[in-house]
Amino acid sequence: MTCNLIPDRAQALQIHEDLGSSKEVIEHCEAVARAAKEIAEKLQAKGVNIDFKSVYAAALLHDIGRSRTQTVAHGYVGAELLREKGVDESVARIISRHVGAGISKEEARKFDFPEGDYIPRTLEDKIVCFSDKVVGPHGRVVPFQLEIDKFQRKGLDAKRLEGLKTSLKEALGEDPEIGLD
Repeated sequence: MTCNLIPDRAQALQIHEDLGSSKEVIEHCEAVARAAKEIAEKLQAKGVNIDFKSVYAAALLHDIGRSRTQTVAHGYVGAELLREKGVDESVARIISRHVGAGISKEEARKFDFPEGDYIPRTLEDKIVCFSDKVVGPHGRVVPFQLEIDKFQRKGLDAKRLEGLKTSLKEALGEDPEIGLD
């Protein structure tokens, strides 16, 4: 199957419906897409080249894997579901890398994931991953620090998560949380 579809909002919502996503997942994905769109637009306004369509589609679909699993595997599961539907690799890759602050190859082996790179590498990956971390319950934007605190309470190393924000801050020239609503 040729994988070149970059879904618009209507197509993304149809994919959610086809795969049985819950109302809560869809609402969360739409809120993450709004945040990702704001960050991507700020970067574009600064002259940074961003694959806006892929960012927006990936944000709208980032939790599609939750239609099959509620585990950390939902990222790569969602990417596989979308590849089967002909969605472009640029979108699938972003979705496979949005969980936590990314999952290293060593961590992926522990989780028994397929061999792959699950760390956000591109600005597009980082925008969606970060946006997911600042959208809390009921689609409200929450401080990024809450996600760092959650990581630390779980005994996880938050350095990669902090690096995600730092990377976006450097690209934007300002805190990526500024202006999100």
